[in-house]
Formats: sequence, structure tokens, C-alpha cells
Amino acid sequence: MRILQNKVAIVTGAGQGVGRGIALALAREGASIILVGRTRSKLDEVACEIAGFGGTARAAQADVKNPADIEAAVALTVEMFGGIDILINNAQEVALGRLLDVRDDAFVDGFTSGPLATLRFMKACHPHFVARGGGAIVNLATAAAQRWDMAGYGCYAAVKQAIRSLTRAAASEWGRDNIRVNTIAPHALSPGMEMWIKSVPEEAAAFIATIPLGRVGDCEIDIGRAVVFLVGPDARYLTGATIPIDGGQANFG
Repeated sequence: MRILQNKVAIVTGAGQGVGRGIALALAREGASIILVGRTRSKLDEVACEIAGFGGTARAAQADVKNPADIEAAVALTVEMFGGIDILINNAQEVALGRLLDVRDDAFVDGFTSGPLATLRFMKACHPHFVARGGGAIVNLATAAAQRWDMAGYGCYAAVKQAIRSLTRAAASEWGRDNIRVNTIAPHALSPGMEMWIKSVPEEAAAFIATIPLGRVGDCEIDIGRAVVFLVGPDARYLTGATIPIDGGQANFG
């Protein structure tokens, strides 16, 4: 029996990259997936991919900055699959650049799509977790927050650090409800990472050289499978942690 058989998961930002990789990994272990994202065609492609290996997935087109869309995605999940067991908060708009160059509205969008959307999804799913006797949440942070040189990453890291604080609070407040909440900080070969590697190959090579395992992770095999562990029964006593899935580069001590 697959370890997530009969479980129901919501994965945001599931149309590509890390979100897609996590959705595929969860579905291969038997979970039914609601794929949340802004681009319906990408979500449909992932749903077809999952159906191709016998999994179950449905698309929920949504903008995580819109609270009504979040409520609708949660309601659709319950309507289609009868409950919710797993929530993956992956979607995020990123405000990269030096502090003097990042616009206020881009910074606000980072917070709205990141920690605020994460909080809204967690709160919307909470009663459904309780009804099922517990649940598991994985939120997304970044190893960029641990860089010694934060130039160009300050606004992005600030947003992601807020998500880590929400994770710790939810783990503390909801543990008695058997709801586990963890954060991952992945390095993954997403479309954005691939574009960056191609655009600045020398800088990318220097960056990859600082990863002890010597490579950037695969979105499904390295990141998705780690998430399967975190939401599965073998991690039943793990909550409130930030786990770097980055080949040994960062230190979240």
C-alpha cells in the first residue's frame, strides 16, 4: 500500500517547478491532489501527467493573493475529495533586487503571496484537519536567508523568514490537534533556476560549487520525495522545523 493512500493534498504553485515536483511525488504515493495555480493550462498538464501514472488530481485556478480564491480552492477540495489532510504552501511572488531598487508594491506582493497567503491557507484548512483527526503542512522558505552576503536578497529573504515564524507558531498552537507544520528551504532545478543558470553561467557555477553534494536538486526526486517523508507517517514526531533540502549548503541551526 502506498504511504499516502486515501490522503488529500492541496499544492499551491503546482503548475511548474517545485510545486509540480511535490504534486507528482505525493500523487505517486496515493494522495489525491488539488493543483492550485494561476495558469489553468499548466495545471491541466500536470493533472494529465498524474492521471497518466494512475494518480488523481484536479486543477483549481486561483491567485493566492486573493482571499476569495483561497477559500474557493479549499471548498473545492472538500467538495471533490471529502476532506483535507495535507497542505503545501509553495506559490510565491519574488521581489529580488537591491533594497534601493525594489518597489514597495513588489515587496507588498511578496508578503501577500507568501506569508499572508500561507496564513490564509493554513487557517482555511485548519477545521478540515481537525475533522480528519490531524494533518500535515509544509511551507516554503529559502536558503537565501542564510547567505553571508545578503545583497540583492533582502526583501525576498524577509518574506520567507516571516513564513518560518508562522510555521513555528502553527506547530506550537496546533500540535494538540495532531497538526504538524514544517518548513523546507530547497535548492531545485525549477524553470527560474534553469533560466538563471543559463543567463549567468559563471556565477551559477560558482554557486553550485558551494553545494557539498555538487548539484542542484531535482524538483520531484529530491524535493518532492523529501516532502513525502515530511507529510507521511514516518515523520509523525517532527514539527516546527526548517529543513534545508539544498545538498548541505545552508545552516538553519
